[in-house]
Amino acid sequence: MKKFLKNIFTFFLLLFVAGIIFILWANYSMKADTEDFMSYQTAEVPETKTGLLLGTSRTLDNGQPNAYFDNRIEAAWELYKSGKIQYIIASGDNSRKDYNEPEDMQQALIRKGIPEDHIFMDFAGFRTLDSVVRAKEIFGQQKIIIISQKFHNERAVFLARQNDIDAFGFNAADVNKYAGFKTNVREYLAKSKAYLDLLLGVEPKFGGKKILIP
Repeated sequence: MKKFLKNIFTFFLLLFVAGIIFILWANYSMKADTEDFMSYQTAEVPETKTGLLLGTSRTLDNGQPNAYFDNRIEAAWELYKSGKIQYIIASGDNSRKDYNEPEDMQQALIRKGIPEDHIFMDFAGFRTLDSVVRAKEIFGQQKIIIISQKFHNERAVFLARQNDIDAFGFNAADVNKYAGFKTNVREYLAKSKAYLDLLLGVEPKFGGKKILIP
């Protein structure tokens, strides 16, 4: 019995160590693979018809403004006003009646001065994988500028390029390390899951009719 328990313990210990190694490898590999395809500088972003703005909540759980959201809106506005992009796909979660990331982003972009007919909403961007693949499959974009924070863009650009999309990431300003600690820790696991999704051939949750961007 003792030998059996020891073998079980050894098995789970090895499994745990392998999991840690996989998480570290996935994060390092993803960062290395996308390093040349993202920037904080508008001047370094290639001119592309469409930007993909990735969603997040407009406010925090305590009702305060979400800096991740505000900084992404500012980054999208920078690209648009500089002429780097002409259209924006606002892609995010709309799974509840009282929660609508695409619409919140649309309204924020309109307040910045972007015409409504230059903003397309993707209500089925429940995950980063869904957002980038749907940009190609639903909105017909083979080349996109992805707009989010650097940690998120690493995963989004990687997934996009693995799905034969010519993607470049424009990094929005990050938040301070204390405020973003939980998000950055969670991202380590998210990058690992992104690799597993590729290995397992996971596809977007929803399809839909094609949407034409002029």
